[in-house]
Amino acid sequence: MSGHSKWAQIKRQKGVADAKRGEVFTKLGRELAVAVREGGPNPDMNPRLRLAMDRARAANMPVDTIDRAVKRAAGGGEGATLEQITYEGYGPGGAALFVEVLTDNRNRAVADVRNAFSRGGGSLGEAGCVAWLFDQRGVLTVETAGRDPEEIELSAIDAGADDVRADGEVVEVYTAPTDLEAVRTALEDNGATVSAAEIAMIPKTSIELSDKEAGAVLRLMERLEDLDDVQKVSTNLEISEAALAEYAER
Repeated sequence: MSGHSKWAQIKRQKGVADAKRGEVFTKLGRELAVAVREGGPNPDMNPRLRLAMDRARAANMPVDTIDRAVKRAAGGGEGATLEQITYEGYGPGGAALFVEVLTDNRNRAVADVRNAFSRGGGSLGEAGCVAWLFDQRGVLTVETAGRDPEEIELSAIDAGADDVRADGEVVEVYTAPTDLEAVRTALEDNGATVSAAEIAMIPKTSIELSDKEAGAVLRLMERLEDLDDVQKVSTNLEISEAALAEYAER
């Protein structure tokens, strides 16, 4: 399983504490608003909105809350002042970090991100310093649910997937961003259980660090994702099972 998916797995296992649930819903609401602003309120015609709605449902955001957020954004104003910004830097041991932000205050966002890097033993870099290490790709997580993983892999490839990786009861499917919805639809039409779908920054190559350094990187990533303006953090860290287990128990 890739480092990207292991980080997602860690967050699912740790869950969302009640105290943070409101913060998570605020972030999801921002993503919904920007998606509506860019592509309209119909998820069937707006892939970004569909993905945002899927993420919201996966985080147990109430359906009524999702609907209200979409309607507010469609009515104008909601999300109009939000900027999409990316920040790049390095974590402990030299791991690359790519930070995606939605904010209504650029000065606050950069100050908070810089402070998080500093306190977490990393450093905020210049634009472009690590972006070249990543490719933007569609990522689908498919549960085997008793099916032969090879059957799912072949279905994904036939549907236009670029790469497929099986790991136990999960198959990861990678696509071009523009092909994500088509591959997803084809898999679901073929009976596959798609548990997650997103556009993500996937590293071209990964870096291996000691368990101690890897743990420090994961803590920095968590610190960054705890910021109100940060939507997502990507890394080229290859997360070992030992580091995964140690961090998940924190």
